Amino acid sequence: MTIRVLIADDQMMVREGFSVLLNAMPDIEVVGEAVNGRQAVERVRELAPDVVLMDIRMPELNGIEATREIAAADGAAKVLVLTTFDLDEYVYQALRAGASGFLLKDASARQLADGVRIVASGEALLAPSVTRRLITEFSKLSEGPRLMPSAQAAYGDLTERETEVLVLIAQGLSNAEIAGRLVVAESTIKTHVSRILVKLGLRDRTQAAVFAYEARLVTPG
Repeated sequence: MTIRVLIADDQMMVREGFSVLLNAMPDIEVVGEAVNGRQAVERVRELAPDVVLMDIRMPELNGIEATREIAAADGAAKVLVLTTFDLDEYVYQALRAGASGFLLKDASARQLADGVRIVASGEALLAPSVTRRLITEFSKLSEGPRLMPSAQAAYGDLTERETEVLVLIAQGLSNAEIAGRLVVAESTIKTHVSRILVKLGLRDRTQAAVFAYEARLVTPG
């Protein structure tokens, strides 16, 4: 099954370079490009891609706001944020807005393709150790956003085991690693993860990790 990708970046060389790299993969197809955030939102509606490679700093509508609109549309498109360095404050904002992960612009062809596949599958955090470090770093900057009342109520609906799984997700563990830690079948963990996402109204594991940090289930540091 081919993964359909939209590339949103205001630099033509970046768009063209990523297009060449991804189209060389047998299971990935670049179906469109966008030069700013507004166009990215429109192209997602038109083309229904599986993954959007989203630059943050773009004219008209930045990548954070574009990500928020795409996530709010409740479509199938997953957003993979592109950044020039891994401790970019705006990346954390993009994750909170609904992005499924992020990728450095100097990534190799293999890293780029693997990142697209991971985000498309929704099975794991992209670069969990780096994502965890970024979330930790920027959750230190202030008290951080408090959970909305609806989120607090949803958190109360989690079972003790689901809360335990949520904490391990935030620590960057895969389903297999969580299963090993809790000594249960991997299929059982997949069921727990699915229930967590449904109960909390989250899109994927990355959003679950952000939720866990903001709920103070995981202490930054």
